[in-house]
Amino acid sequence: MNPHTPSGAGVGAAEEHLISIAVGKKRLEGNLTIPAEANGLVLFAHGSGSSRLSPRNVAVARTLQDAGIGTLLFDLLTESEAADRSNVFDISLLAERLAHAAQWCRQQSELASLPQGYFGASTGAGAALVAAARDSAIRVVVSRGGRPDLAGEHLALVQAPTLLIVGGADVPVIALNEEALKQLTCVKSIVIVPGATHLFEEPGTLEEVARLATGWFAKYFAKSESKR
Repeated sequence: MNPHTPSGAGVGAAEEHLISIAVGKKRLEGNLTIPAEANGLVLFAHGSGSSRLSPRNVAVARTLQDAGIGTLLFDLLTESEAADRSNVFDISLLAERLAHAAQWCRQQSELASLPQGYFGASTGAGAALVAAARDSAIRVVVSRGGRPDLAGEHLALVQAPTLLIVGGADVPVIALNEEALKQLTCVKSIVIVPGATHLFEEPGTLEEVARLATGWFAKYFAKSESKR
């Protein structure tokens, strides 16, 4: 692995780095955290208008890290690309960037043995599902307040066990997730968090998302390891 700049002591026994992934002549910045004896690696795909610094994704990532799961929060677009709103909603482009980051991780000796999963929020969930549909090496997918419908025909091709988490007050998105669930042919589940709106800003709701996601990733990363 070629970390850009160490970010400090990290959380507990975790190793934390700022990394930079080359995509052609461009570079994508990311925060990589690997706990001691990590049992998997989750790559985050943030939603429109957000970045690797999303406080909600950072909070979920910390819960995963505490459970011994590595995380990579990174920018799917450069700053100039993100300024063009058409890029923010280009699901194919975002999926390509996510897949590129997953491949980069597999090429790092310290990360190569870790099973990989995606955590997508909002439009990032659509990108995560498209990327997972194209890559059988992705073992798990979790969507938070996501737009899985944006994955379109790719939904039926996803092999990774997929968990859709939706806020109980996010009515339009509930319907989109329920329809997407019907199209998924993999192991799948949907959980509706009572009282939560799209951003899970209500007390305790984001913590519930983190708990659900951690349980799903831990379960299917363990199953992935048992098949080796």
